[in-house]
Amino acid sequence: MTDLKGVSVFCEVKSGVVLPIAFEGLGIGRQLADALGQELSAIIIGSGAGTLGQQAIAHGADKVYVINDAKFNEYQPDLYLFALEKAIDQVKPQIIIMGQTDNGRELAARLAFRLNTEATLDCVGLAINAETKRLLQTKPVYGGNAQAVFVTETDPQVVTIRTKAFSALAPDASRKGETLALQAMDIDALIAAAKTSITNRVVEDIAGIKIEDARVVVAGGRGIGSAEGFKQLEELAKLLKGAVGASRPPCDNNWIPDTAQVGLTGKIIAPEVYFAIAISGSSQHMSGCSGSKTIIAINKDKEANIFRQARFGVVGDWKKVLPVFTQKIKELVSG
Repeated sequence: MTDLKGVSVFCEVKSGVVLPIAFEGLGIGRQLADALGQELSAIIIGSGAGTLGQQAIAHGADKVYVINDAKFNEYQPDLYLFALEKAIDQVKPQIIIMGQTDNGRELAARLAFRLNTEATLDCVGLAINAETKRLLQTKPVYGGNAQAVFVTETDPQVVTIRTKAFSALAPDASRKGETLALQAMDIDALIAAAKTSITNRVVEDIAGIKIEDARVVVAGGRGIGSAEGFKQLEELAKLLKGAVGASRPPCDNNWIPDTAQVGLTGKIIAPEVYFAIAISGSSQHMSGCSGSKTIIAINKDKEANIFRQARFGVVGDWKKVLPVFTQKIKELVSG
């Protein structure tokens, strides 16, 4: 592809709402576009996409390209891939930013293959090289124990960003921009050409705040010992209006649902505060929570790896430490 210019953000929509990670993408996208002296565009797909365009403009986009069709209301991999490929062919951005969601990580890799380029997933840092004008893509490596900077030599440069790794701009309703309909495409033909189809959807039943969206996560490890122990973690999480997480062993032992697992084979999260209680801090687990703004650890082993990652730590038996801490939080909340 030639004559590529600008930064484009795919704004994922779910149940008629633009996901927060899309606004985070627009935030860093605005910085990159300004550094290049080029435009920032957004791509929105789905019924009602036109009305969502102003939200993208308020969060930094100069132009918003929309495919406004109810056939895109439910995510279908092949259909979205076809649509994005055609959208990129029209918009012709040099940089494409997507969220590191279940859909985003699938689409980014497949889209990059279709465009004969490369994709870097799960980025926590993006910047423009002042000399080469190429995108510097920082992501965790070695199970989250280090970070590496990648540079893609082909265009467009495709990346996904980790949730909460970047800040969204404060929305400015007075910002001006354009909302443009993408060229008409034969959607029925795209559906007919799809190699897969969705036969059924099962919605994950979650009570309370989803762990991915929580500002505070109270997580427990093997040292919690039982499902009963996790009830104490739930009490603290409720006080802090947060969610409960876990390392892999508690999930394998059915002390807590698999949906609470944080780590390489679980959820990758970046809350404001992450309590790691009776968690050793293995690289597999840390890869899922290393993006947390503040990690607070409680562990009776003073040599536990978690203390190398934590900002605050208490060496002690969680059964003695946590009740005292929870009681103090209750006093502060009630006061």
